[in-house]
Amino acid sequence: MKVQEQIEQLIRDYHWMRKEVDRLERVLYGYSTPMKSWGVAQYGIDAAMPKGSSGKSQSEIENMDIREERLLKRMWNLQGRVFALESAADYLSNEMEKIVYDCMLDGMSYRAIGYHLDISREKVRQIKIDFLNQLCQNCHLLQLLKLEKIAV
Repeated sequence: MKVQEQIEQLIRDYHWMRKEVDRLERVLYGYSTPMKSWGVAQYGIDAAMPKGSSGKSQSEIENMDIREERLLKRMWNLQGRVFALESAADYLSNEMEKIVYDCMLDGMSYRAIGYHLDISREKVRQIKIDFLNQLCQNCHLLQLLKLEKIAV
């Protein structure tokens, strides 16, 4: 499978991967943490109060049963892919490419994207090919995926 086809498959799979990350976070932690709140500063009394880690400590990980360990590893893997897909939009140069990319991440069809942007399906397909070539040529998405694999 070519790199471009792999990226295209990841884009198609984004929607279910995002849902699965949310489900796994609820199973493992009891709540889902939105990615946009990572690194957000707090003010007032909230900033002064001690906080526990949102993740599991090393002793908790050691005491987990086999199923929870498997779920945790799957969650980390999917979080890396989801983060890489969400970050890849920053490397697109054209605003139209960013819109088509976001619509594809939302699971919209060529027809729906074309209707949304008032362009033809063929134009949507050409824009998709352009941004896939751009992502493949510069290997931005692959670099993000490799960085996430190393970090996990």
